[in-house]
Amino acid sequence: MPMWQIFAPEGAYDAADKRAFSNAITDVYADLAGLPRFYVVVVFEERPPGTIWVGGEPADNFVRVVIDHIARQLDTPELRDLTMEMMEATLEPFAKDRGFDWEIHIDETPLDLWRTQGLVPPPPESDEEKRWARDNAASPWQGEDADQLA
Repeated sequence: MPMWQIFAPEGAYDAADKRAFSNAITDVYADLAGLPRFYVVVVFEERPPGTIWVGGEPADNFVRVVIDHIARQLDTPELRDLTMEMMEATLEPFAKDRGFDWEIHIDETPLDLWRTQGLVPPPPESDEEKRWARDNAASPWQGEDADQLA
């Protein structure tokens, strides 16, 4: 599960922008990492003027993105660099190209501290995870890897 929290000025994104932004984010994870689309959660946190401050000054033209990664870990510096480049490219049309200042970071949560729909997710890149991706839904699963995560 990646979860993106996007803190942005009130009115920065209309419904069509949010759909396009969310789909661009989801496409990165589904197309490049093979994650089920339902793993990707995007939360838009609109902030009224005077509620975002940077360096002790109001920043009404600032977008802050906080990403939680659980379903995949970024184990090497090269993978972390590549991921940050992809995240920046995904964010660019919705921040830089619109004249916003922005900042982004990724936190990683251990896989064993995650459940979805009350279920332990299947191991990364397993046949069961691929089934979840095809079904675009969580469902009970069994297999030799199930005992490792339960």
